[in-house]
Amino acid sequence: MLRMARYFLFVLLLAGAAGCATTGGDSRDPAEGFNRAMYSFNDGFDEAIGKPVATAYRNALPSPIRSAVRNFFANIADLWIGANNLLQGKPADTVTDWARFAFNSSIGIFGLIDVASEIGLEKHDEDFGQTFGRWGVADGAYLVWPFLGSSNVRDTAGLIFDLGLDPVLQHEPVRVRNAMTILRATGKRADLLDASRILEEAALDKYVFQRDAYLQRRRSLIYDGSPPRAAREVPRAEASEPEPAAQAAAAAPQAVATIAVARPDPAAMEAAVRLLELPATSAASTGG
Repeated sequence: MLRMARYFLFVLLLAGAAGCATTGGDSRDPAEGFNRAMYSFNDGFDEAIGKPVATAYRNALPSPIRSAVRNFFANIADLWIGANNLLQGKPADTVTDWARFAFNSSIGIFGLIDVASEIGLEKHDEDFGQTFGRWGVADGAYLVWPFLGSSNVRDTAGLIFDLGLDPVLQHEPVRVRNAMTILRATGKRADLLDASRILEEAALDKYVFQRDAYLQRRRSLIYDGSPPRAAREVPRAEASEPEPAAQAAAAAPQAVATIAVARPDPAAMEAAVRLLELPATSAASTGG
């Protein structure tokens, strides 16, 4: 975990240096040059490896098996989701999360079957980045990490804890841990194949839509779907013309949710898809 923290600190310094050399643009994204370079790298990796492997995975395995894999990893995640709900002062949700884990691990055969959802125990989505946000830590600059995709300074700090405490990444022996990590990533990418296909036909700036989708979704998650209606301060030059993503969100949130699905970035892809859950007014007013 210490090595991981040093790695992120090093890249944060690089991103900060890149941000100092960047002028204009979105005030939330001072390191846009660095971020676009990372986005291009991730895009190339996904096109060459990620998407073909995910496509083969989906074609080779029937839907029930893929669902079992998805449920297995989601069940493991409920442990730390519950811990984050507890740290955020939501004990009722914590009980639900840990009850889900107990039911799915036993009756659901090690989490392969999601019996908890069938009996009405709601699935939550929490992490340490959200916990820091609930504690009042500001977003910080938007960042794109190689392989990991969209983040920001606060969520990067949370990610260090998420990865360092991830039961899958701590599992031994190493060969089993690596196999589980690859399987989890491949399954998540396969789930987003249909959504990412929409982006390939869009003649818009995919990077900008990915960024805005991620920031909107993270803000919504921190406030459990009800973020305060505080307008983002923007430079005078920006104020004269609304952002494309905000315009689209106000007119048709579904269009934003689908177009913003950037294929190399599962986090932002999922964020874009889940913007469908937000009302049009909320999607337009939660720009970070």
